[in-house]
Amino acid sequence: METKFLLPNKFKKIGWILLVASVILWIYVGLILKTEIEFLQTNVFAIIGSEFIKETKYFSFINTNITYTLNGILFILGGLLVVFSQEKNEDEFISKLRLLSFQWSVLINYLLLLFLFLFVYGLDFLNVMIYNMFTTLILFIVRFHYLLFKYKNLEYEK
Repeated sequence: METKFLLPNKFKKIGWILLVASVILWIYVGLILKTEIEFLQTNVFAIIGSEFIKETKYFSFINTNITYTLNGILFILGGLLVVFSQEKNEDEFISKLRLLSFQWSVLINYLLLLFLFLFVYGLDFLNVMIYNMFTTLILFIVRFHYLLFKYKNLEYEK
């Protein structure tokens, strides 16, 4: 199977660094501090946005805190670099594991989303949708690396 969209293996390290940094930032800011970082309050260009409870603005600058925006960008970039970087020995078997992991992660993601559509309502559903943006990446990374680990251990046992 041809892999057109894979980056060289060296990008995987950069991806892991960004991914781990974003998780640490999320834990520190979101769970420990439970607030945004003050110096990240700034004016940004928004296609659609609002400041606090003011009316929605279109194609204008708004004043907002970009703590969670930067964290989300770090997580997505890190996740994409990890997911789309080649393994050191990329072969047909790894490509098959990659495809199976992708299919599995999309299926589980949407089954989970379907379940949450049925049982979470109101503003809490906004949190469901926010976390859902990251679930496919997380599931793929976990599944793919689990399968790699599992099959590498089988080779060592032989």
